Amino acid sequence: MCGDMDDDESEIEERLYARFRAHAQELLAQPAPQEPADLSEYLDKLFFDSLSRSVRDGEQAEAARRYERLGMQPLVFARLAGFLAGHLALSEDPLRKVIEAMMMGYGEAEALDHAQGQDHGHDHHHHGDVPARDHH
Repeated sequence: MCGDMDDDESEIEERLYARFRAHAQELLAQPAPQEPADLSEYLDKLFFDSLSRSVRDGEQAEAARRYERLGMQPLVFARLAGFLAGHLALSEDPLRKVIEAMMMGYGEAEALDHAQGQDHGHDHHHHGDVPARDHH
């Protein structure tokens, strides 16, 4: 019985990692500026470079360890965001900006689920194989 639960958990982790990889590949398929002309393009390039590194690191891990690695990456990026924000003037409200950016990224993952659901004729969202949210 315990082995069945481990198998189920492993299958869910594999599906969640596959979801991440599919979303990342969809985003990375978009052309990213090689020489950013302005701050917005620079930020997009930094995002794409970081996402590309996350995917590459995941793919280099053993298949059984990919989800674990994915699960730890947000903590590293949050630490980096806190470190960078900790060097900004408090009048710029860096913590609020970091939280807003994090929530924007979380929303992008759900939007990609929604777009894929529309492409496949589904009317609900999935977080791996577990329904994440039904907006109907």
